[in-house]
Amino acid sequence: MYSIQINKQHALVEFSLDGVIRADEMMRFMKELMAATASLAGSEMKVLVDVRTFRPASPEVAEMIRQVQANGLKDGVKRVAELVESQVVALQLNRVARESGTEKILRRFSDAVEAREWLIHGTEHNVDEAA
Repeated sequence: MYSIQINKQHALVEFSLDGVIRADEMMRFMKELMAATASLAGSEMKVLVDVRTFRPASPEVAEMIRQVQANGLKDGVKRVAELVESQVVALQLNRVARESGTEKILRRFSDAVEAREWLIHGTEHNVDEAA
């Protein structure tokens, strides 16, 4: 399951992935996420990723995540904050972020409020590096 929200005032896209995401669901998610980022074209986009309840992805889904990240960079995403609890998911997302180039703009957080603060205002509180 997934959800996507857009905050146009702050050029912020927030999304969550929950549980195991199958390839067909990931394709729907990708289309909706690309539409969300397209709606913010021309602004310095920020993305808040909540994968605290996400389960490790299949190689096919991991590749789709890499494609989404690479497209986000091309579309002007300037900052990405991830909320991750699972070490296995964190390791998988670290690899995907390195492959997509997103690791340069990615920070990991344990608190959603702090993540939003960093995304919107650029301040850092208790930030864990992604790598």
